[in-house]
Amino acid sequence: MISYPSGVPQSLKMSDGEFTNELLFMAAAKLFELGRLSAGRAARLAGMTRLDFIQRLGQIGVPAINLRDEEIEAEVQAGQDLAG
Repeated sequence: MISYPSGVPQSLKMSDGEFTNELLFMAAAKLFELGRLSAGRAARLAGMTRLDFIQRLGQIGVPAINLRDEEIEAEVQAGQDLAG
């Protein structure tokens, strides 16, 4: 159970359940963004399918793929190697 001051959900025009779901999603999204949870685990925390979670990430501006510069360069090089 998540505790929060009374009236917060109503001030956001949300039911208690909607507010709790939003808190869980936002926590899961941030943990995913920080690399602390995989997309699958974050989706489970949010009570969503992985696909729904990834789609919703885009709605709040969180990239679904977080690659460091070195990882991007390695992927580009691998693609170029395959292309010949």
